[in-house]
Amino acid sequence: MASIRKLLEKETISASAPSRVDSGGTWDIKGMALPLEGIGPVTVNIALSLRTRVSLRPFDKGWIKISSEGFDSSEAFPAGQAPFDSDFGLYFAAVSHFGFNGLEVAIHSQSPVKSALGGSSTALVALVKALGKAAVRLGGKALVKHRIVSLAYRLEDGIGGGFCGIQDQAAAAYGGVNLWEWTYGKAGIPFKRTPLLDRRGQKALSNRLLVAYSGISHASLPTNRKWIRDFFSGSTRQAWVEINKKVARFAEAVRQHRWSTAAGLLREELALRKTITPEALIPIAERLIHQAEEAGCGSRFAGAGAGGSLWAIGESRDIDELRGQWTETLGPVDGAGILDCGVDSVGVK
Repeated sequence: MASIRKLLEKETISASAPSRVDSGGTWDIKGMALPLEGIGPVTVNIALSLRTRVSLRPFDKGWIKISSEGFDSSEAFPAGQAPFDSDFGLYFAAVSHFGFNGLEVAIHSQSPVKSALGGSSTALVALVKALGKAAVRLGGKALVKHRIVSLAYRLEDGIGGGFCGIQDQAAAAYGGVNLWEWTYGKAGIPFKRTPLLDRRGQKALSNRLLVAYSGISHASLPTNRKWIRDFFSGSTRQAWVEINKKVARFAEAVRQHRWSTAAGLLREELALRKTITPEALIPIAERLIHQAEEAGCGSRFAGAGAGGSLWAIGESRDIDELRGQWTETLGPVDGAGILDCGVDSVGVK
C-alpha cells in the first residue's frame, strides 16, 4: 500500500457528485433485473443539485481516517486493519482497493443524512473519483464515468452482500435526467443510458420539481430485502412488471415535456408500490403525497421510503401551490422542510 501523505500535503484532492430521486428504483438490483431482462427493466432518475463533496487530506502514514458531517465520530485505523463492516466500512474498502494510506477522507453532503437520496452511493462515487485523481497524480490512468459507476457499484454490492442496485451510482456519475435499461446479462457495461432532457429541458423540469425531507431518518435495507424476497417468491412479481411499464411511459412523458401526464404516471407507480409494501409510507409521507395529488401533482417517496425524502412533479403552477402546503405541513417537524434544489446536469467532477 502506498502512502499519499506527501502528495496531499502539497494539495487537497476533492471531488463531488449529485444525489437523486427516481421512478422505477429497485429494478436496478441484478437479482430482479437479470431474470426478467426480456421485459426491458428500467429506471428513470433525476440528479439533484444537492451535492456531496469528498476531500482527501494528509493523515498519519500507514493509517486511513474517515470523517463525515452528520456523524458523531470519525474512524481511523491502520490501513491493513480497516474494517469493512463499520459505519464507514464502504469507504475504507474503496481506499483499500486503490492501495492508499496516509490520508483522511472528509465527507460533506448538502442533503440530510439518511434522507433516501442515494447519499452513501453518491459519497462513494465522489470518493472513487477523488482517489482516481490521486492515482493520476502518481502516474495512473484517469477513470472514465462508466468505470467509476462499475467500481463503485461492485464495491457497494460486495460489501452489502449482493443486493445493491446501480442506479444511485449511475445518477451520481452522469448527472442529468436519464432512462436506464439494466442489461446485466450482456457482456461489458450493465446498462444502457438514454438522456431524456437537454439543458433547457432540465431547467424546465427544475421549475416543475419539488423535493422535501420528512425529518424522519430512512433505512433502506429492511424494505429492499422485503421487496426482493417477495419478488423472488413470485408473490409480487406481476406488480413489479406493471411498475416497469409505468416507468417506461413516465420516461416518454418527461422526454416530451408532458408534465401532467408524467405526474399521473408517478401516481400510478406509487399506487402499485402501496400494494407491495404499504409500510413504506409513514404517516407524514401519506399526508404530503395526498396534498400533492390534490394539487394535481404526482409524488412518491425517495428510495425505499419508510422515512427520508419525498418528491413531486407537476405543472409549475401546481408545484408552486404544493410548495406552500408542504412548507406548512413540515414546519412543525424538527429537521424537516423543502430542499432547495433543481436538476444537476454535470454529474461527478
